[in-house]
Amino acid sequence: MIARETIDRILDAVRIDEVVGDFVQLKKRGTNLLGLCPFHNEKTPSFNVNPVRNIYKCFGCGKGGDAVNFVMEHEHYSYPEALRYLAKRYNIEIEETAPDPQEAQLRDERESLYILNSYAQRVFSEQLFEDEEGRAIGMSYFRERGFSEETIKTFQLGFSRSDWSAFAERAVKEGYKEEYLEKTGLCIRKDNGKLFDRFRGRVMFPIHNLSGRVIGFGGRVLKKDDKTAKYLNSPESEIYHKSKSLYGIYFAKKAIVQLDNCYLVEGYTDVISLHQAGIENVVASSGTSLTSEQIRLIGRYTKNITVLYDGDAAGIKASLRGIDLILEEGLNVKVVLFPDGDDPDSYTRKHGSSSTVDFIEANAKDFVLFKTGLLLDDVKNDPVRKAGLIRDVVETIGHIPDPILRSTYTKQCSALLDIQENILVSELNKIRRNQLKKETGAPEIDELLTVTIAPPQTPADDLSTEAQEQHIIRLLVQYGEKAIEFKEDIEDPERPGHYVQQVHHVSVSRFIVEEIAHDGIEFEHPVYNRLLRLYVESAKANPDASPDVDRLIQESDAPVREVLVELLSPRYTLSDNWAIMHQIEVPLEENLLRQQVEQSVYHLKNKKVMRLLEESRQRLKEAHTNGEDFTALLERHQHLERVKQEISRILGIDVLR
Repeated sequence: MIARETIDRILDAVRIDEVVGDFVQLKKRGTNLLGLCPFHNEKTPSFNVNPVRNIYKCFGCGKGGDAVNFVMEHEHYSYPEALRYLAKRYNIEIEETAPDPQEAQLRDERESLYILNSYAQRVFSEQLFEDEEGRAIGMSYFRERGFSEETIKTFQLGFSRSDWSAFAERAVKEGYKEEYLEKTGLCIRKDNGKLFDRFRGRVMFPIHNLSGRVIGFGGRVLKKDDKTAKYLNSPESEIYHKSKSLYGIYFAKKAIVQLDNCYLVEGYTDVISLHQAGIENVVASSGTSLTSEQIRLIGRYTKNITVLYDGDAAGIKASLRGIDLILEEGLNVKVVLFPDGDDPDSYTRKHGSSSTVDFIEANAKDFVLFKTGLLLDDVKNDPVRKAGLIRDVVETIGHIPDPILRSTYTKQCSALLDIQENILVSELNKIRRNQLKKETGAPEIDELLTVTIAPPQTPADDLSTEAQEQHIIRLLVQYGEKAIEFKEDIEDPERPGHYVQQVHHVSVSRFIVEEIAHDGIEFEHPVYNRLLRLYVESAKANPDASPDVDRLIQESDAPVREVLVELLSPRYTLSDNWAIMHQIEVPLEENLLRQQVEQSVYHLKNKKVMRLLEESRQRLKEAHTNGEDFTALLERHQHLERVKQEISRILGIDVLR
């Protein structure tokens, strides 16, 4: 276990904006930061980070918490794993209260897979530098590619020996379980039960997740063998999902944010060569067709993708569908076509980083126009093939969610294809209708116009106090220890008949606890009631003190933590220049705190009394129907009516008789 003192040091050191910023591109919005949520697919940012409170909240999917919770959710870590990750990030030495071997036995399967992959990476790197076969074959290959020793170490490149089971035997001998050797895909079990190595005789490219942990490997064979696949990837596992992974994203994410652009290439060596040349905002799709998950991963950091192709026209056409997916996700796409015989790797080695950057900037073309020009070369003057091309291009435009962009591309393609714009618009509308039909599952578009009328609200719903309870708890957690001022006229003891004004200061938490909890009021919402009880207990020790909200977020269970984060994360904030633009001064809640606190308490009491009155009416009705004496019930009902009138007077509510 991690010592409590160490946990406190970690929690004191972490900054939520820095931790989240490693994974999400954040932009300033008032006092908070805003970005695209990493936990669900969205195109309009609803993910808020509050640096003051050290919390995050997504108003789209509802997830929220502190930095530890974010790492646990994002990386699928346990609580101790998340603490270790943060400790490493902030250079805090972990102090254990129990020996490491015991804790290692308690780690779950995911951690075991991470540990084994990390071990494999070290073995492969060692064999590249120290093993005779590794130096002769693996290191020679990387040197031919022009990779420096620093680059090789940065990307943790390695070599797997050509022996059938060299790695399996070494791993088992050093205490690693055979079941995990299979689950990571590092080894395969033969029919006779023996393990053999998957990546025999290959140079190794470790694949890292966003936090830099090795989740899988790509291996390239160097011997010419028609029966052997040139590249081989780790199979799917608990920690490696090919369709959700991008090679090089760990090394590229900061540069992508800084430059607001991501270069997308095909192979591992393209990424490494460009990175070595100083072009760091580059990733590869790990030898798979581009997927929506990979595009969304890039979309967390930038809305701009530049796809770098070699001169192989057939390969480009095969990957056009992937770029349609990029457009569908609302990202901007440009394409760079390198000269025949060159790919990003070879071009960079020939011309250097500066010339490569200049070439990319000079030759980057808008994808829709690039695709149109590329396919036009194929159709020549064949009208049938040209009609197919037009439908293909219009379908691509149909993937673009922004209507203004769609209109712009339609005009440009109309000129390029020499076809009337209204014909393209008609075809585009047909495609969009079909897309909408597929997305909604509606057989007829008219069904989308059907109006659904919500059922009328029942009296029980109308008399619920949950909204008032939420408002009161929000005031407690945001302003609990803030003082509010009360003025009272008292008779001057030295001058009878004369009154002086006396000022009292009471904390928000004390006022609320004395007004609500001391009246024996219980909240309906179970989590709000738990929080109210915490403030009551705190008031017993010190009437003007309140619980440490930051500590509550860190140490509470999920229901309480989620409520606290929700209440501390305002959904809307005024822009800094609102008052200047609109000439309207909006008072801050903190400046109206006494009014807010008093009204919140009396609104709750008002709802409680209204519910009691409704119950009283029902009991009077039942007593009258049954012929029972209802004198006491009537007196109580009249008393409740007087209480309601008094509360309404305080709140300024007109009571209709």
